[in-house]
Amino acid sequence: MIDHLSTYALDYPATRDFYIAVLGELGYPLQIEMVAEWNADFPTQRMCAFGEEGQLTFWVIETRAAASPRHIAFHAADRAAVTAFHQAALSHGGQDNGAPGLRPHYHEHYFGAFAYDPDGNNVEAVCHLPG
Repeated sequence: MIDHLSTYALDYPATRDFYIAVLGELGYPLQIEMVAEWNADFPTQRMCAFGEEGQLTFWVIETRAAASPRHIAFHAADRAAVTAFHQAALSHGGQDNGAPGLRPHYHEHYFGAFAYDPDGNNVEAVCHLPG
């Protein structure tokens, strides 16, 4: 259903580096980085995209004004990847918003971890597989 989506960053380098670390743990590397020279109002605006090979799925776009916080959950292949995501988040400027663990109120095998990115967005890694 979703082809791609964006989040916005006041501190572009910090937010980009945060996502390089956390999404790298999930197998979604940085795919592209560019400057929006075509944007007459902000021709130095930086942006980058992450995803599987050849897919520009999750974008980080520099902004001059804070955007309302978002929540996004990234698919993790296994529970170890969820834990690695959370550890990377905390060591790259993120703030804890829920340690890795089961969330049975969603379903029996829902294993997730939550952190706030440098712009206050609630990001999550989740694995739906048993043990």
